[in-house]
Amino acid sequence: MVQSQIAPLMELLVCQADTFGLSLSSDEALLMVKHLFMVIEKNRQVNLTKITDPHDAIVRHYIDSLLFVKALEESHCPSACSLDSLQFLDLGTGAGFPGIPFSIVTKMGGLLIDSTTKKTRAVQDFLVDLGLNSRISVMSIRAEDLALCRATSFDLVLVRAVAKLSILIEYASPLLKPNGLLISSKAHIEADEVVHAEKVAQLCGMKLVSRGTYDLPRASGHRELFCFMKTAHASLDLPRKPGMAVHRPL
Repeated sequence: MVQSQIAPLMELLVCQADTFGLSLSSDEALLMVKHLFMVIEKNRQVNLTKITDPHDAIVRHYIDSLLFVKALEESHCPSACSLDSLQFLDLGTGAGFPGIPFSIVTKMGGLLIDSTTKKTRAVQDFLVDLGLNSRISVMSIRAEDLALCRATSFDLVLVRAVAKLSILIEYASPLLKPNGLLISSKAHIEADEVVHAEKVAQLCGMKLVSRGTYDLPRASGHRELFCFMKTAHASLDLPRKPGMAVHRPL
């Protein structure tokens, strides 16, 4: 870790988070900057991210991840009042985003999953070194397989855009507790994808409860965060077999 860069990056992180009404303590900012340098170092061995400039990463990884906290606040979910008692799932975590920054701020326990074992091994090392492994765990597993052993286990499912919204709804539904939330971040989304997602949500026992629009600092991109609540039982058997959500979408 480059010691001379720590304070400026912490200051940038705190300042940019404040523009979204999110207050970070110095301890929280320091943990995120430590995580960033771990990611950059590990990225020399394992392909974790294409964003290797620390200043870009502060915005495009950490502020991007913290928008999930903002979206949770704006969803008006009743359970959002006692965040540290909730359990979240980060679906497709990669290098630990958004799960690690999200947990640092909310103090929420959770599970980070990714189908790439090299990535989950790296993230496990990060969690141990950051002292977060007592409340966050990581697994190499597909969402469909996790739903077979951990159905209705999570209050929140967090997803940075890895698939169409309708597919993410199908993945999340069997994993969520009643009244649980799927929070999904999308960079670009067409109106017809949203319309289709709402139709699939009805089949999966979910409904759209909020949609927030944000612009990342430093002209780093546009984000829309969708919150879908689990309000009823799905009208079809979920999870379907691995791959069906993608290859035979609802």
